[in-house]
Amino acid sequence: MARLNLVIVSGLSGSGKSHALKAFEDAGYFCIDNLPPALLPTFVELCHQQYGEINNVALGVDIRERVFFSDLVGILERVKGLGHSVHLLFLEAREEVLVRRFSESRRPHPLLPHVPVLEGVRYEKERMAELCRHADRIIDTSDLTVHELRDLLTKQFQRDSGERKLTITLLTFGYKFGVPYDIDLMFDVRFLKNPYFVPDLKPLPGDDPRVRNFVLTDPDAIALIGQLEGLLKFLIPLFEREERSYLTIAIGCTGGRHRSVAVAGRLQESLSAMGYDVTLTHRDIHKS
Repeated sequence: MARLNLVIVSGLSGSGKSHALKAFEDAGYFCIDNLPPALLPTFVELCHQQYGEINNVALGVDIRERVFFSDLVGILERVKGLGHSVHLLFLEAREEVLVRRFSESRRPHPLLPHVPVLEGVRYEKERMAELCRHADRIIDTSDLTVHELRDLLTKQFQRDSGERKLTITLLTFGYKFGVPYDIDLMFDVRFLKNPYFVPDLKPLPGDDPRVRNFVLTDPDAIALIGQLEGLLKFLIPLFEREERSYLTIAIGCTGGRHRSVAVAGRLQESLSAMGYDVTLTHRDIHKS
């Protein structure tokens, strides 16, 4: 029996599920949006009848039909029991971001179209909480562009499941804008010398060579990089042993513009040299 690589794309309305499905389609997946969960076992059987022509499938599942898929988790376990690879991807975003997206599109919330959007967002979030807890991966799209979301999904899912390597994401952020929560490891670099207080460096981002040189030649930064490289060299193989497909490492400084960016850039070079697939994302680099 051919093994199916199945990705279930779900999440909050307005979080980017349609864009995610488009990314899977571009990556060569057979995609169906809004498939009723009860039809999933039948769909899997139909894929078998294609004699291996359909191996990678992405299904969009949400609650637009007003009937919540309370048995979805059980159905997915049944599909796994048949020997297939099943990955539940859950997309979400902050409330204010979802409200803004609905406002920009001038669309009502699909669950509660006749009340303020915020009420619909919170109602859906409550109903989706249980499914979110069962997700294999949760992605907060609040600070991602459509292109960044596509690149993130493509890097993780474009390979055949049997060949999938650990994808590492280095995420820089500023503590003044809040701590990201969709992460696995987090390091605070606020103890390093701050270019913010150097007039010529203050307006420059942390990936500018002058800022990088200022930050990375600091003896404390040199020692930190050495310690982090050693720690990650030890930890990453352990994550791989657990068959993890992704690892998100957050590096934070005060504003997310200088020190975190410089340190993360250096770590990206080190991890890439070790042969790892590394994505670098700067959440707050353009914020004042």
